[in-house]
Amino acid sequence: MRAKTNAGIFLEPERYELRAAAPYRFDLDRRDFFKFLGAGVVVVSVLKPAIVAQESGGGRQRRGESLPQQIDAWLHIGENGKVTVYTGKVEVGQNIRTSLSQAVAEELHIPINRIEMVMGDTQLTPFDMGTFGSRTTPTMNPQLRKAAAATREILIGLAASQWKTDQQQLVASDGRIVDPKSNRSIEYAALLKGQQITQSISADQPLIPATEWKVAGQPALKVDGRDFVTGKHRYPSDQKLQNMLYGKVLRQPSFNATLVSADTKTAEQMGATVVLDGNFVGVAAPSTQAAEAAIAAIHAEWKSEPQISNKELFDFLRKDAPQGKDPSGDGDHYETGSVDQAMSSADHRLQQSYTVSYIAHVPLEPRAALANWDGDQLTVWTGTQRPFGVRGQLVEAFHIPEEKVRVLMPDTGSGYGGKHTGETAIEAARLARAAKRPVKVVWTREEEFSWAYFRPAGVIDVMSGVRSDGTITAWEFHNYNSGSAGIRTYYDVPNQHIVFHEVHSPLRQGSYRALAATANHFARESHMDELAHVLKMDSLEFRLKNLKNERLRAVFEAAAKQFGWGKSKSPGQGFGMGGGYEKLGNIATFAEVNVDSKSGDVRVMRVVSAFECGAIVNPDNLRNQIEGSNVQGLGGALFEAIEFENGKILNGRLSQYRVPRFSDLPALETVMPDDRPCAGDRERDL
Repeated sequence: MRAKTNAGIFLEPERYELRAAAPYRFDLDRRDFFKFLGAGVVVVSVLKPAIVAQESGGGRQRRGESLPQQIDAWLHIGENGKVTVYTGKVEVGQNIRTSLSQAVAEELHIPINRIEMVMGDTQLTPFDMGTFGSRTTPTMNPQLRKAAAATREILIGLAASQWKTDQQQLVASDGRIVDPKSNRSIEYAALLKGQQITQSISADQPLIPATEWKVAGQPALKVDGRDFVTGKHRYPSDQKLQNMLYGKVLRQPSFNATLVSADTKTAEQMGATVVLDGNFVGVAAPSTQAAEAAIAAIHAEWKSEPQISNKELFDFLRKDAPQGKDPSGDGDHYETGSVDQAMSSADHRLQQSYTVSYIAHVPLEPRAALANWDGDQLTVWTGTQRPFGVRGQLVEAFHIPEEKVRVLMPDTGSGYGGKHTGETAIEAARLARAAKRPVKVVWTREEEFSWAYFRPAGVIDVMSGVRSDGTITAWEFHNYNSGSAGIRTYYDVPNQHIVFHEVHSPLRQGSYRALAATANHFARESHMDELAHVLKMDSLEFRLKNLKNERLRAVFEAAAKQFGWGKSKSPGQGFGMGGGYEKLGNIATFAEVNVDSKSGDVRVMRVVSAFECGAIVNPDNLRNQIEGSNVQGLGGALFEAIEFENGKILNGRLSQYRVPRFSDLPALETVMPDDRPCAGDRERDL
């Protein structure tokens, strides 16, 4: 079932991490509570589930309202001519800081280097549900363009009034308003004289057509790119404050274990600040090494129940599914025609099962947070895709008003959908409160593997019927656990029965790049190849015969042409393809694969992708996203799978968990039709 937000954005059900219980909820005793917040202050925090909050909006307003329409909620022009832009979206390596800057520069007619983008600061930016779901460009790009365009028109009007001339003859150019007839000009800042534009943005604010773009639509150097490659940029794990301590948390020996007792005397004698609060046991010390030693000195007893292993996983997922054809609501159940009747009359029938394992996100930078209390004010710097969501978790954990919490998100070292929750921020804040000093918590790689959430594992059963001429007549598709994103087939089939079965997952799971679309597209496209093989029909010809979506057909044809589909193969060589539609984008990928006949080793030699998403904001950035997704896809296809047993991860180190290496990379070729006339500026936000 899909949850619809107040802004009309649909959230796929496999965003399990947004619906999970809070990671911590500290029960302060009344005396400590008043000591900390001050006598006479009583706070009751009742948070709405994150799943029902709107995608973006609120400004300095509250959740549930529409996007703020006041220009100054989004954009300020300083006396020095710098333009400051505010957005709750964040930069996690996808380079959205650059493409959003291009959008503003295009409409405001100002160089990119004069724009400063403030992102993901809960005190300064409009409320935003988070940076996920490929929503940044479709929602935030137009919003910032409208704010910039409205500002431009207001500035032109101010200049016309000051010069007592017709504003139709004035133009904006390079941060100035210019009168071509008189050759007069004035800088934006001089025109405003320190005042801010407070007018509202018109609902029908005209924007520059994509066919006329001069800044957007062009490659642009990454904003602050030099800082990233020289080490000047400070990631969340690099943040420092004076008098700061380092925190560590005692982890359970297995998932879902309950703390029975903990002896912290030795750790306290070592000089560490020790916190024991419910199931939370943590320390703060002057160095990481001292914190690790203090944690090692704590003797704890835990209670846990037996749990399954990855060897039993796929049988478990099928058996654990609720009974009934549609256990999770009609949003995950699609039926048309009569599958049983069409199947019985088909010339060929095929039934296959496909499985996907749990996969770790493996961000280059593990989770990190630095927390500081100033009286009853809490400030946290952390790497997250949802600063406002993390703020909500802090409010809930510490029973404090929302306005007492500020979350800042320094551009962080990747997320891939894996940094939506605020465990590290809460851990750092709890330790900082006890130590009465700033505390930084940085997870180890082993903690990242064990205590973050995974891409959902799943079993997908597909049954199909087809005529001898290649026409698909019946399609039945059951997905157990891995989610319903991309579950509907885009092939033209008159009789369909498609169901997502929600399952109680043995491991913590949540958003992963493209969500369940990765699993559903894999199963569907694999089945298409197997159907073509049954028919002894060319795989591309078979797909095109059953595909009416012209934009999807176009990318299959473009990729096939670039790849040279149809050429002969040498021994050990294979060619394959896959494609689909998801998040406003059409993709087709063709691959050349070699298999060593002696060792059985599989190596992908060449990958060609054609991707069409409408108007392209930054071609270089989009190419990077496509090629990066292909590289990440190699891991799931060839190497990556979480191994676990009885509540413990067995391969939770990079020496044990295989991700793609430079030596694995194939030749990557990308075709990007720039469909400027199409509505929407839909560069991906992966």
